[in-house]
Amino acid sequence: MRKNERVFLGVTAVLMVVICCVFGLRMLYHNDENVSGPLTPIEEPQIPPDEIVTPKPKTEEKVYVNVFFIGQNANNEEIYRAVNREYDKSIDGSKIKFAIQALINGPTPYEKSKGVYSEIPAETHIISINETSDKVIINLNSAFENGGGTDSLYKRLYQLIKTAKRNTNKPVYLYIEGNKAEVIGGEGIMITQPLNDNSLDG
Repeated sequence: MRKNERVFLGVTAVLMVVICCVFGLRMLYHNDENVSGPLTPIEEPQIPPDEIVTPKPKTEEKVYVNVFFIGQNANNEEIYRAVNREYDKSIDGSKIKFAIQALINGPTPYEKSKGVYSEIPAETHIISINETSDKVIINLNSAFENGGGTDSLYKRLYQLIKTAKRNTNKPVYLYIEGNKAEVIGGEGIMITQPLNDNSLDG
């Protein structure tokens, strides 16, 4: 082998070693700027306490039933006066039942102080109120038709009719002690059913 060829091969070998060293060092100490994505977690910005908005609880809209008692107008004439009672569906779940019970309970002391009264006897109580998909049956004890005379009987019946019809669209029937009412009281007031404003017209 000639001297020149040996020199060339020696230089080539040295260059190969140098190149291998350079690539090895580049792989060992790579440039972090070429790495994609964050190397440390990014802390989420915190909302100051005074900027945190707490959702307000949804308030339920109040519902009322109308109960009819007797009062006077500006001319001191007796009228059927509707008073509001805040409806609590948790008691029974039925507006008509709630309203009839309020009617039987009578006016509040405040309402009485304003001249409102009821002709329904204090001894009256509800035996049952059965509400189905197509009708309502109100079953009262016999005290409902006792005492007071004809005028009082008419007034208490109209209190019941007006209260019932204001609080349901279903046909309403009145029963006394489990029997469908056809004649009310000793005066023999005829009543047609289901209850409506013409039930006492005879």
